[in-house]
Amino acid sequence: MSSSPGRARPQPLPGLRGHGLHLRPWDPESRAGAQVWLRGLTDPEFRRWNTPLRPVTDPDGARRSLRRGALRDTDGTGASFRIADAATGAALGHVGVDEIHPVPRRATAGHRVLSEARGRAVAPRALLLAARRALTGLGLHRLGPSHAPGHEASCRIAGRCGFRYEGTVHGAVFAAGRRDAFRDARPHARLATDPEPGPPPVTATATP
Repeated sequence: MSSSPGRARPQPLPGLRGHGLHLRPWDPESRAGAQVWLRGLTDPEFRRWNTPLRPVTDPDGARRSLRRGALRDTDGTGASFRIADAATGAALGHVGVDEIHPVPRRATAGHRVLSEARGRAVAPRALLLAARRALTGLGLHRLGPSHAPGHEASCRIAGRCGFRYEGTVHGAVFAAGRRDAFRDARPHARLATDPEPGPPPVTATATP
């Protein structure tokens, strides 16, 4: 969201803490951060359900991807966070608010969790924090994650975080591993006026 007369310039993203997690903006110049980013985007389970517009296959590509994300964070069209364990600082994955549209006050959301951190409810805990930031701190009215048909874990996470299932959008996203074919998407949404659910237990399973 670019600045305009009468509108304050977006401020740097603050870190978020809660539910045993620490979310903080990604550092595009961090070698360790780029490695975590690369691991997440090349994970076979992530690639089974997601086909990024720009493939990321090496550390240089990961840094370029992080820099693009940092620009979106700066201009207010995105809010991208590295998920870490609040006690140990260990990297756990990523959660982001994307495609922020200031006039209709809506955005999408997405998350991915490193393989070793799955089964600990990392994704729903992080999504709850990011949703609170989006629907209160950013003043959005509607936030909507979506997933490919068959991705039952993401469907459960969305429901656990108060996002209502809204049906099917046909041919809305790339097919697995392809940019010349498409598959459906299953959107969910939560409004700023909806109640915020409580945090899930840390031992919960089905966290992608």
